Amino acid sequence: MSSTTNAPTLDDLADALDALRARTPLVQSLTNIVSANFLTNVLLAAGASNVHIDNVHEAGGFARIAGGVLVNLGTPDDGTAVAFTAAAEAAHDAGTPWVLDPVGVGGLPWRTGLAADLLTYRPTAIRGNASEIIALAGLGGDTRGVDSADETATAIPAALALLDYSDAVSASGPVDYLVGRGSDGAATGLRVAGGSAMLPRVTSTGCSLGGLVAAYLAIAPTSLIGLAAAHAHVAVAAEIAEQNSSGPGSFAVAYLDALYTVDADTLRRCARIEPFELPKKDEN
Repeated sequence: MSSTTNAPTLDDLADALDALRARTPLVQSLTNIVSANFLTNVLLAAGASNVHIDNVHEAGGFARIAGGVLVNLGTPDDGTAVAFTAAAEAAHDAGTPWVLDPVGVGGLPWRTGLAADLLTYRPTAIRGNASEIIALAGLGGDTRGVDSADETATAIPAALALLDYSDAVSASGPVDYLVGRGSDGAATGLRVAGGSAMLPRVTSTGCSLGGLVAAYLAIAPTSLIGLAAAHAHVAVAAEIAEQNSSGPGSFAVAYLDALYTVDADTLRRCARIEPFELPKKDEN
C-alpha cells in the first residue's frame, strides 16, 4: 500500500528548520577521514553541532546521549568497524535516531558485509546514492568507488525494500528520491529537486548531508520529514551558492554561507518537493 497524502509539505520542512535552529541538536559523527572537517562546518552553518567520536572505547556510550548519530562507511578499518557496530547498537537500544550512509557498498565486499550487519540495528534513515541503495538492498547496482553509475529513480524499488530495516530511505542524485512511512503505516514517496552540479565537485557534500539528516532526525516529528528537510535545505543552499560562486573553491565557501542564511521562509519559497506514486510490489 502506498500513499501521497502523508508526504511532507513545505510547511513541515520549514517547521523542522525552525526547530533545528531553536534546539541545536548535537550529532555524533562516525565518518571518514576525508569528510570530518567539512561535515562539522556544514552542521554548524546549518544550525546544529557535531562531535567526531569513533573510537571503540567511547562510540557506544556517546551514541546513547547524542541527539543523532551518523555512521558513514567511507574509510572503515577494523577498529572503526567495531565502533560503528557499538554506536549503532547503542543508538538502537537508547532510541537515538541514527543514519547509515553506505559509502562504497556493492563494489567493496568487506564493507558491504559490514553494512548488512549494521542493518540489524535498524537505522532510522539510510542515505546513499542510487548504486549504494540498490546494492544494500541486494538488487545489484554498479558502484564506481563512491560514485553512482545508476539513475536515481532506478533505486526506488530498492529503497522500498530497505523500509523493512529503516523508517526512511533516500537515494541522492540530480533529483533525490525519498521513501518512508506515514502515520497510517503506508509507504510514501517524495521527490526533492534542485541542488547544483557543483555539489559533486566538492568533497564531503554527500557525507555531510548524512550528518545533516542525523541532525534533523533529532528534532523532526517523523523520520521522513527529517530526511526531507535535510535534502531540501541542501538543495536550496546549493542553488544559492552556485549563483554566488565561480568554481569549486568559491562554491564550498558560498555553500556554507547559504546553509547559514537559508531560513524557513526561504524553504517555503524555494524548495521543490513533489510526492510521487510508489510502484506496487508486483511492479518492483
